[in-house]
This record gives sequence, C-alpha cells and structure tokens, in this order.
Amino acid sequence: MPSTSDQQLVAGVDSSTQSCKVLVCDAETGEVVRQGRASHPDGTEIHPGKWWTAYESATSGGLLDGVSAIAVGGQQHGMVTLDDSDEVVRPALLWNDTRSAQDATDLIEEFGGAQRWAREVGVVPVASFTVTKLRWLHRSEPESLERTRACVLPHDWLTGQILKQGSGFEAWTTDRGDASGTGYWSTGSGDYLPEILDLAIGRQIELPRVLGPTEAAGRTQSGLVVAPGTGDNMGAALGLGLRPGDAVISLGTSGTAFARHDAAIADASGAVASFADATGGFLPLLATLNAARVLTAGASMLGVELAELDRLALAAEPGAGGLTLLPYLDGERTPNLPTATGTLSGLTRGNASPENLARAVVEGMLANLAEALDALRGQGVRVERVLLIGGASASAAVQSMAADLFGAEVHVPVSGEYVALGAARQAAATLLGTDVADWTVETDAVLEPDARMSERVAELRGRYAALRTQLHGIPS
Repeated sequence: MPSTSDQQLVAGVDSSTQSCKVLVCDAETGEVVRQGRASHPDGTEIHPGKWWTAYESATSGGLLDGVSAIAVGGQQHGMVTLDDSDEVVRPALLWNDTRSAQDATDLIEEFGGAQRWAREVGVVPVASFTVTKLRWLHRSEPESLERTRACVLPHDWLTGQILKQGSGFEAWTTDRGDASGTGYWSTGSGDYLPEILDLAIGRQIELPRVLGPTEAAGRTQSGLVVAPGTGDNMGAALGLGLRPGDAVISLGTSGTAFARHDAAIADASGAVASFADATGGFLPLLATLNAARVLTAGASMLGVELAELDRLALAAEPGAGGLTLLPYLDGERTPNLPTATGTLSGLTRGNASPENLARAVVEGMLANLAEALDALRGQGVRVERVLLIGGASASAAVQSMAADLFGAEVHVPVSGEYVALGAARQAAATLLGTDVADWTVETDAVLEPDARMSERVAELRGRYAALRTQLHGIPS
C-alpha cells in the first residue's frame, strides 16, 4: 500500500534466531503499510554478518522508502565480540547455545550464591546469559578474548550497522531492556557492574552505552532516525501494548511468561529473571525450552497433523483419563533441568487412547506455562489478564484449556509480528518525541475460566506437580 504524502512512516525490525522481519508502519496509527522477511541460518552460533545479509534482503526493493525512523528488536543474550577495529572476533554465541552451562554454575558460586546474584544483579546465571558466554570464552578461547575490545548484543550490533552504512555511527549503544539480560547490568541500580566482568574474564572491556526509552542511537546520513531498539521480549511487550496487570504467555519454539511490573524483583531460585522493559519499567520473565514443539512431537507420535491433534484432544475428557505429561522434551531451562527428558505417566489399559494422549500433550505443555505464571505471582506480580501469543496460540485445543489452567481471563490477539511492531512503536515515539505511541491491538478471542472446572484443574495440576517432585525433586 503506498503512503500518502503527509503520512509519516516508521520501521520496526525483529532480528530473531530464525529470521529477520521488518514492518513499515504509519507512525500515528500503527497501520502496517508493507513488510519484508529473510531467513537466518540455523544453529547456536552465527557470524553477525549473516544478520546484516538477511536485513538487506528483508529491506530490499525499496521497503524503507519514505521511512523516517527505525528501531531493532533482537534476540536477547547473544555474545558479539569485537576487536580494536570493530571487526567481529568470532561467530556470536546465541542465547540457545548451552556450552557455558558449567560456567554459569561456577559464576553463581564465585559471586557468593544465587541470593546475591538475584539481589544485586536481578538474574541468576544460566547458560543463556551473556556473562556465562564471556566466561566460556575466557576459559576455552583465551586468544579470542585477548583480541576482544568490546562486547555487544545482537540488537546493538545491527543498530550499529544501520548507522555505519550512512556514516552516522558514533558509539555502540543498547537499551536497559536488552542490557538486563546480560548478567553484568543491574536492573535495580540501572548500572553496569564492573566487578562481574572482573570475575568473569579478569578484566574490563567496552560495553555499549545504555540509552533512554526514546533516546536516539543516532541518525543516518540520509536523515533516518535510529531509535535505541531493545530485546525481543521487551519489543513484544511494546507491540502488545502491555499494561499493568497484563501477563504474556508466548507459545513459540520456546515458551515465555512475562508481565509489566513497577519494581525490580529478586528471585533467588533463578526462575524469574528481573528484566527491565523498554519504557523505563520492569519486565520480570520466565522462559522455558518446551512449548509449541511439544504439540508437534505429540502429533508426530500419533502420526497426525496438528489439526487432528486438536480434534483428538478436544474429544477427550479434561485430565486425559489420568495421563500426565512432563513436557521436558528438550531438557528444560525453567526448572533448570538441562539433561531432563519428557515423561508420560499414569498409562493404563483404560486410558490408552489417541484422544487421551493428545489431551495429555496439550495439558502438559500448558501446565508447564501455568507454573511459570504462578512463579510470577509468587514474586508479587499482578496477573489479571493473560495475552496468549505465538504459533501454538492458534490451536483450538490450547484456546479451550488455557483460561482454566492459567486461572485468568485470556485474550488472544490477532496473529502478528509483535516484536517488529513494538520496535516500530519505539521508532515512532523517538521520532515524534512522545511516549510510546498508542496503537490499537485487535483481539481474536477472549476466553474466560470455567468455575465448574476448578476441581478438575486442581487435580490435574496437583498430579503434574507431584510427578515433577517425584522425578526431579522440585517441591510443589
């Protein structure tokens, strides 16, 4: 759709693990005018130059013509190391690279334990966080660390490349949302923690300047305003227009539960990370490894397509006849069980049916995320409404069960690229000099908990928690 002469356009970029997606929107209304997409290579490490290649492909054909401002939302935690000439030292380690798991354990102990990490930093290290990857570099590739002058995050690097193409680059920058996922920036104080870098790698390196929510990172030679950008979860919160009392459950490849909050938290269990958001507030978040792919695996076991899995699950009675699935098919991040496997419990001749198996698959995936919501509530986070997003949110079976298992009203927004939309909202606010633009998000469905289901839900969740305690020693 062509823009009118008086229409101001902004662009939002979602540079995720899998792809680069770009939305061009009307700055005032948020209407999507045009969009582009290109894939990223698979893997847990990648040369950042591949992100730039995908960005150029996604924005080709004049996609950015007439655009006045742009922002990048990017995958969190990735480690991009740069030398004295700002050249990449080695391929970036991504959030899903787990080779630094032992380094996370070591850092927790060396800094005085999980409680101190939670209190002073806001996160307890797991292999995802950047600080653990830097320690791995120190331990495994000291020659690479020796060449490293600076460390930036994926969204920081792509923002810098956009500015460098037009000679507008001055210095590496980030925002508080993405910085809060590094492990060496404190959500509570809003400052970098030099002592953490000393602990992790034995010296200081250059880190990007943390910009305010609508403070421009710079301007290209052509006059394009480049907003600060943010992490992908913070971008999604912006795109959804998250308000106090809202929580998001995202059912993508991995699962996330996050919510707006008015203060930093300190969860010594490490389950809930005390992230900052992209507006000056806070975004406590819990991440799981297993979400939509649990449904795909269930469909594969049954030899059916996902639509048939839905039909089978909806044909079974709630509780799946006593079948319980712990859906740790790829290990698990929360709870921290990297070597765990999935477990199907309670199988009898009486409940051994395709319908019950399909139902147990959906209930197990959702019960895992219901535990995540409870963890947020346990940190004092108010959850009055759940926004359900991600590929698996379209499942009829998921929508049928979600409100009951989550114990809250569930809204299913229309399918959209909410990270890119959130980045575009930030670009609009930076361009117009206002708070985050007030754009409307349409809803596909509103789902209410059924009070008549409360006893069955309590039984199912009790069974789920008991199995988790029995197999993994995690208290209910």
